[in-house]
Amino acid sequence: QVKLVESGGGMAQPGGSLRLSCAPSASIFSFNVMGWYRQAPGKERELVAAFTGSGDRNYADSVKGRFTISRDYAKNAMYLQMNSLKPEDTAVYYCNADQLIEGRKDDYWGQGTQVTVFS
Repeated sequence: QVKLVESGGGMAQPGGSLRLSCAPSASIFSFNVMGWYRQAPGKERELVAAFTGSGDRNYADSVKGRFTISRDYAKNAMYLQMNSLKPEDTAVYYCNADQLIEGRKDDYWGQGTQVTVFS
């Protein structure tokens, strides 16, 4: 069973920055799609940013130009750099990754890390 562990959440003021990290228990080479999702209170979980299977980066319109997804193969980690934070970015952020094994897709989620942006 693959585990994903997020870290780096916390509190920030509007305009501030935070950096989230995701450390998987398996090599990031083994994953097809990796990304970050978030869920605000009373709302559905939504995609924030992701690497596609071909390595392209996708971003939600609401975070384009402010958030950057990256990964470090040497450190076996994925990151989400969040700049120019807004109160509406407040949510629990989840790391997600999937593996394609013999035609089956296994989907994994981290436990989530809280990000709170307040004035």
